[in-house]
Amino acid sequence: MKLVKDENNVNLDNKISDQEAEEAFFKIIKWMGENPLREGLKSTPKRLIKAYKEYFKGYNEDPKKILEKTFGDVQGYDDMVIQKNISVQSHCEHHLAPIIGFAHVAYIPKDRVVGLSKLARVVEVFSKRLQTQERLTMQIAKTLMSALDAKGVAVSIDATHQCMTMRGIKKEQATTVTNYYLGKFKEDLGCQNRYLRFISK
Repeated sequence: MKLVKDENNVNLDNKISDQEAEEAFFKIIKWMGENPLREGLKSTPKRLIKAYKEYFKGYNEDPKKILEKTFGDVQGYDDMVIQKNISVQSHCEHHLAPIIGFAHVAYIPKDRVVGLSKLARVVEVFSKRLQTQERLTMQIAKTLMSALDAKGVAVSIDATHQCMTMRGIKKEQATTVTNYYLGKFKEDLGCQNRYLRFISK
């Protein structure tokens, strides 16, 4: 499996085969104190390979390609475009525990707009990698700003981290909110406040 080139990852050549990964999962199940050969677990390493390919498919996708097709017929529209409540399912890089929540994305077009589904797809690509929420928020914002040549971009994520709710401090109700602003959203507090009002409705 060849991984997409990304400036945030140094080594993107995956030299581990599915078979080697299955063997590793087999050993981990045994390390837990279970019998990996019993009926209920016999196919678990294979199922884990399939699941992990889905959880981390973002390593095989290039978010910039998603944003290549834009539309210039905007008839002078120059206000913010906001997409709210984009579901986020990711995994934290420290414990490989799920991160579950919502992203809100906004941009102010200069000359061109992008199809609305593409905003959610960019969120999806970066979410399907091992992440910290702070980096995830920044990656989405910087990619949109660069690819769309936008006047400004704002990204907010509100999520629950199961490394915090299921282990460690075990605070089940705690959520984490991150925001990242670029261009006009960073420079103009009024613009930023309008965005925050829209996503809080």
